[in-house]
Amino acid sequence: MKDQIEALIGALNGILLGKEDAIKLALACLFARGHLLIEDLPGVGKTTLAYSLARSLDCEFSRIQFTSDLLPSDVIGVSIYDDRIREFVFKQGPIFSNIVLADEINRTTPKTQSSLLEVMDRGKVSVDGQTYSVGEPFMVIATQNPVDYEGTFPLPDSQMDRFLMRLHLGYPDFESELEILSAKVNNYDDLSLESVVTPEELNQCQKGVREVYVEDTVLHYLVKIVGATRTETEFRHGISPRGALALKAASQARALFYGRDFVIPEDVFSMAIPIFVHRLALKRSTSDPLEERRVVSSLLRSICDSVPQPI
Repeated sequence: MKDQIEALIGALNGILLGKEDAIKLALACLFARGHLLIEDLPGVGKTTLAYSLARSLDCEFSRIQFTSDLLPSDVIGVSIYDDRIREFVFKQGPIFSNIVLADEINRTTPKTQSSLLEVMDRGKVSVDGQTYSVGEPFMVIATQNPVDYEGTFPLPDSQMDRFLMRLHLGYPDFESELEILSAKVNNYDDLSLESVVTPEELNQCQKGVREVYVEDTVLHYLVKIVGATRTETEFRHGISPRGALALKAASQARALFYGRDFVIPEDVFSMAIPIFVHRLALKRSTSDPLEERRVVSSLLRSICDSVPQPI
């Protein structure tokens, strides 16, 4: 598994310059069979990350541009009557892919947003009483612009909880931006990127994450962090058991990235903020989502610092 992980990191590092930490988190999310929410400004590489990930894995990629007039059938598909066979035939929507980019997911209506709930939870969609599997691997990478919220539909807590992890890419550093401007690539269609890991190898890595051992004292440490979010008076509510399971899976994936078959407290500590930040909201209202994320992240950091790590 080490060779596959290093090959993926190397391939993506060659495309998303200066973003190795974000790349490792995105890959950990994929290895843990999770879905990724990227909240950032336009033009910082969100689409490039999703496309490059699909190409490096030899997987199918689809991009859905979410708008206010998008319908659930535009996402999952629709049954159409076929005169030749006199039956309704299901025509698959763009959700039937391996890596799905849900671009600006908060610009579509709650009805269309909710069409993703089942497929993100079970990898299946139900249409007209029939259930269809989207196959494996399967990952939704959704994007949101954290600044321009006019005319948007904020994702409800139930939808946010379906994302294993939330990422922020940010601007490139000086040297990386110089290299980006010097390259003869204008968009992700021009990228020269070959697959370095097959879907079958990815499936083995995903199975390997589940086999990473989590010792009881580390589990106790994780649960104490979760419990502290439930007693923090600044939060509207604490982390659910689903969120606790997400942190466990992400910690196992991080351990695998560092060549270990067991989780250490540092894995839990490092993954807590990207796993929990989008699952928590402040009691006091704020009109600036970015400021709320910063406050939540700061409170989470204080919680993690205050919980003693097992020796």
